[in-house]
Amino acid sequence: MTLSRAALVTNGVAFALVCGWAQAQPATQGGKPMMTLQMPATPDPARVTLDPKTTALIVLDYVEDICAAQPTCKGQMLPAMIPFLERVRKAGLVVAYGTRERNMTHWLKEVAPTAGDIKINNFAQDRFYNTDLDKILKAKGIKTLIIVGWKISGSVTYTSVGAMARDYTVVIPMDTTSAGSSYETTIGFYNVLNSGNANLANEPLKPKAVTLSRTDLVNFQ
Repeated sequence: MTLSRAALVTNGVAFALVCGWAQAQPATQGGKPMMTLQMPATPDPARVTLDPKTTALIVLDYVEDICAAQPTCKGQMLPAMIPFLERVRKAGLVVAYGTRERNMTHWLKEVAPTAGDIKINNFAQDRFYNTDLDKILKAKGIKTLIIVGWKISGSVTYTSVGAMARDYTVVIPMDTTSAGSSYETTIGFYNVLNSGNANLANEPLKPKAVTLSRTDLVNFQ
């Protein structure tokens, strides 16, 4: 999958276009022309094989309060997540759920927590911030995290950064997350690859970095 985006930059502020190239236009102030920049293409999702004993799935904000207002959540993310979660549970992975306390009883029923799952009431978009998530995962011997949920440019990004800072390797299946627009989604994917131990080439399972994958490319062994 290859996506490209363009941005106009003038007076230090970037204005993004959803696709294609923008034509340079005279600036409205100072007589300086605007610049046309091409965003790096999003790399293809990588195939990964994970050890179920040392891998956990982190599910963020698959809740009615958010997904009812976001068409891609129920229309794209949920159909990918349902069979993937079934495979995750069959493989025996640790599963953790994180959302605001007010949403903790509003999970989409198709992917809701079950008995024994970890539940984190979060206080920030980084679900490690001011919670026991790291302590719980480390006690279970977890080294790799699969992070899914709403949204790639928000909680998924910040939780992945928090995970890398705590020495986890992160996998993000691209079909299980999204954002409010295609541009915002692309920016989110770029940011996670460019954060922490940057992995812009999307090297599969680069240690303490993010790998972008897809649910059908994630295997457990």
